[in-house]
Order: sequence, then structure tokens, then C-alpha cells
Amino acid sequence: MFSGIIEHLGTVTQARRGDRALHVAIATGIGDLSMGESIAVNGVCLTVTAFDAAGNASFFISIETLERTSLGRLAEGGRVNLERAVTPATRLSGHIVQGHVDGTGRLVSVEMAGEARRVVFAIPMTLRRYLVEKGSITLDGISLTLNEIGAAGTADAGPDEFPVALMIIPHTWTHTSLGTLAPGDAVNVEVDVIAKYVETLCQYRS
Repeated sequence: MFSGIIEHLGTVTQARRGDRALHVAIATGIGDLSMGESIAVNGVCLTVTAFDAAGNASFFISIETLERTSLGRLAEGGRVNLERAVTPATRLSGHIVQGHVDGTGRLVSVEMAGEARRVVFAIPMTLRRYLVEKGSITLDGISLTLNEIGAAGTADAGPDEFPVALMIIPHTWTHTSLGTLAPGDAVNVEVDVIAKYVETLCQYRS
């Protein structure tokens, strides 16, 4: 379980493709990793399979994860958002994040709004029903607030997508990988799990 508050910006040091899988090494900057620990990498819950005292960690990414997320585009030198699993004493500054990606979206545009940035993403239409204005969404592991659903003035969303706009403060822009994205780049999307539970409960109510 995670909260969507990014703790570290890691650097991919190796991305080696195997038989329908990807083996990734990341310089995490985390000095007290444990074997088998869960780390959210761009919002995807991955397991530490090897590590050293300097915080260099290895991860195995299966074909299932590659097909459902944007991790297949990881390359040496790329920057990734990292978050360790929460503890019972952790402040929940974001929202409940599982690290189980629901789909991939893409960056549409970025424009300055004073010192902040108005950022528009195109999200799969299948996820529209889980989103509400001022609600939470996780993009590449970052807990963010939805400012607009069906962002005004956006004509770049495809027939199976819908646009959402978020206001990104300078701290989030500089302390996550958002600032490295270019229009068209894919992002991992996780919707609020509570919304999915509510939907299921309503479907099966007597």
C-alpha cells in the first residue's frame, strides 16, 4: 500500500529485455532496502529482487505488467518516481494507492498558470466513471487532484479517451518525473480504489 507521495527520483542504470520480461536496475538512493520489499516505480508495485548498500536495486517486470503499464519504455538514464510502502505510522498525505495500474494515459499539453502549470492528460474512457472533480488520481505514482474532467479547450483526446486537467505546483514539478515528460508520453493511471469498491457494492445491492 502506498500514498502517492513521491519520496525519491531514481535513475534507471540498466534495462535488459529477456524472454517476455524486463530486468531493470535502478539507483534508488535508498540505503536500507530489504529483499522482497515492495517499491512503487512510476506507480507500479514492484518487488526488490537484489540490492546493495548504496541503494542500487533490481526488479523483474513480467509480461503481464509490461502489457498493462508504461514500464516497457524504461531505458538507461531515465528518471522514475519511487515510493516505499506505507507503515502504520505514516501520514497519509496523498490517498490510498495500491500500485495496481488500471491503464495508461498520455500527456497532452503543459501551460504556465502563474508559477504553477496546468497539465492536461488524455485518460482511457473506460476509467471516466471513477473520476470526480477535486477527487484523486494517481499518475506515474503521484497522488494528484483532478481540477477539470473533460478539460475545456482540449481537442487532442482520441475517441476512446477523455481529457483531464491538473494544476501542478512547482514542488511537484521539480521533485517528480513530470518535468521530464513530453506531449505524447505515456503515464500509468490508477484510479481511487474506493470508487471501484463502491461501484461493485452498488451492482450487487439487494
